[in-house]
Amino acid sequence: MPSPRASVRVPASTSNLGPGFDCLGLALQIYNTVTLTRSDAAKPAHGMIAETAAAFFQRATGGKVAPFGFEARIEGDIPISRGLGSSVTVRLGVLMALAELVADAFPVTREQLLTLLIELEGHPDNAVPSFLGGFAVCAHASADPRDGFVYTRVPVKPELSFVTLVPDLKLSTETARGLLPQEVPFRHAVDNAQRTARIATAFALGDYAALRGMFVDHLHQPYRRVLIPGFDAILAAAQDAGALGSFLSGAGSCLMALTLDREQAISTAMLEAAKNANLPSPRVIVLKADNEGAQVVRP
Repeated sequence: MPSPRASVRVPASTSNLGPGFDCLGLALQIYNTVTLTRSDAAKPAHGMIAETAAAFFQRATGGKVAPFGFEARIEGDIPISRGLGSSVTVRLGVLMALAELVADAFPVTREQLLTLLIELEGHPDNAVPSFLGGFAVCAHASADPRDGFVYTRVPVKPELSFVTLVPDLKLSTETARGLLPQEVPFRHAVDNAQRTARIATAFALGDYAALRGMFVDHLHQPYRRVLIPGFDAILAAAQDAGALGSFLSGAGSCLMALTLDREQAISTAMLEAAKNANLPSPRVIVLKADNEGAQVVRP
């Protein structure tokens, strides 16, 4: 008899990595676990969970599996609305848990789940790495948006560390996107394209020293910096302490620096700069890349 419960562990993710707006992403070793328990007596889901479940039954199963009640529990360490892909962990956890619960009656492929996840999120840069693990480069499959996205994923070596400043400051993606311009100077677009290409190549080759200086961005960070007190000072402090580079994680508010060997010095410098800027309750966590992606947790 199929189990009435399914749990899925999903890694956090950082996206954009400076210039790679809406195309670069990377999974991190900090997690949320989503557990669904089938129950006819469960209260109706709401918000993102309800939206995701409705999409699963309508689109992933084509209406061939009748919706059922369930209780949802979300546990983990990923801070909400900080630019670490917390919404992806919820959506992906629900999709994979539902697929696990209906697997005997109606198998759903991983590709179907990823396609649906990207549709729900609206962009792939967090969705792909959280699902597959590692570093991902994503792009529209063609000039026609209906063709969806394609992606390339590579694993990340453990020597690369991600020093992450986490303030007590929630930022919505909608607010952060609302600050972006409709047009940017041509030279800025070219500069971003050059740096994005080099970042992707460095990760593909595992040549992380080549990342130094490549995280300068002209498309989103200059406009979002007003949301985070001390933004410039914190990123500069990380680089002065020896970081390969530093950037805004996703839409923020986390700020992140990459290093091969300077974790403590960078952590101290970022934290001091944050406190000097009166950024609310900052803390620093040092993370490694996750190469496993989302996993069903077996009892």
